[in-house]
Amino acid sequence: MIIQRIFLRFSLILLLSLGFTAPAWATPAPAELGQVVQEIEQLDQMRSQLASTLEDRTEPPTVETFKEVCKPVGMRAKQLNETHPWQVKQIASRYRNPAHAPDTDTARAALTTFETHPDLISFVQTETINGEPGTRYYRRINVEATCLACHGAKASRPDFVKNNYPQDLAYDFQAGDLRGMYAVFVPEAQAALAKMSN
Repeated sequence: MIIQRIFLRFSLILLLSLGFTAPAWATPAPAELGQVVQEIEQLDQMRSQLASTLEDRTEPPTVETFKEVCKPVGMRAKQLNETHPWQVKQIASRYRNPAHAPDTDTARAALTTFETHPDLISFVQTETINGEPGTRYYRRINVEATCLACHGAKASRPDFVKNNYPQDLAYDFQAGDLRGMYAVFVPEAQAALAKMSN
């Protein structure tokens, strides 16, 4: 519980030191936020480990490659939605799947914050989604070198990407670029329940 409080204070101090004007910050029950952070860090580690399996491949990526490397991350995010009272999304400005487009003005602003502060890993802020107030945890996703097999130059994208995603925006990245972010919304009512159960 102490670690989560330190994490939140550090995030706020970091943003303020970078000249970021703090929004209306809120903190869900520390145990709830700690669990959110832990689950998303595990999800991002999974993404990184799966991407690393592309390092020694010489053949171009196929639909099967996508099913082995990218799909499990989306399925895990979906599973988190089903097993927790959170809303877990992957969001990007330059998305391949339109379902990953920014869903709120605050999410668009969060992407801009990550773009203008490349050393910022994550932050938390209050947000209202579909009329429900709560707290949203944002965590950056960076492009890894192996991701460039599908997210590099537009002309060199695999055929399955060109054919299946005619409105694709997720190309021309370089290793280390901001690919997008995880966004986890914890409704205020859920945070209150978690606090009462601790």
